Amino acid sequence: MRANLRPLVQQTLVITGASSGIGLATAQEAVRRGAAVVLAARNEDALNQVARELQAQGGRVAVCVADVAQDADVERIAETALQEFGGFDTWVNDAAAATFGTLEETPMADHRRAFDVNYFGLVKGSLVAARHLRERGGGAIINLGSVLSDRAVIDQGPYCATKHAIKAFTDVLLDGARAGRGAHCGDPDQARQHAHPLPRARPQLRRSAHARAPRGL
Repeated sequence: MRANLRPLVQQTLVITGASSGIGLATAQEAVRRGAAVVLAARNEDALNQVARELQAQGGRVAVCVADVAQDADVERIAETALQEFGGFDTWVNDAAAATFGTLEETPMADHRRAFDVNYFGLVKGSLVAARHLRERGGGAIINLGSVLSDRAVIDQGPYCATKHAIKAFTDVLLDGARAGRGAHCGDPDQARQHAHPLPRARPQLRRSAHARAPRGL
């Protein structure tokens, strides 16, 4: 069975991390092209503001305040799409948490949080989406990778590790997708506010990381 994607104007997209950065830009472009969108993020105020702006442009928009690190929240995102639009055609896993600092400077809690959001949240989202799309007869899963999926930056070790894991997971997902579900791992340049810094990330470490990062990261 092929991916069988309909024209974007006939699609509903689920987008996690939709309140800022790449997730927000994806939602804006999808609405501009006539798609319906389900926006998911933790920041309720920002999410509702985005929804109001898109609805003012005539967009068909639903919101779901959710933390993708919580399996029940990811299920609730899918339920929102089913309730509001009868399902979805494309699921975009964009939610991310950034870390800044050397491996020794980064608390273990931040290592775990990065994987809970960036990797396990994406895995849960992909599996929920695959189950729905299989029943629907096709669709697409888009997992946001990074140039850091293939390299490492000393001040972003946990974040790099999650992006390496995402690429490997998506490769496996692609093998399963041969039978009917399209999957893709995006490799965008870093966008401002795309990945939310974890609470313990210090401003001086963020500045250091960006100063030392190779051009284009």
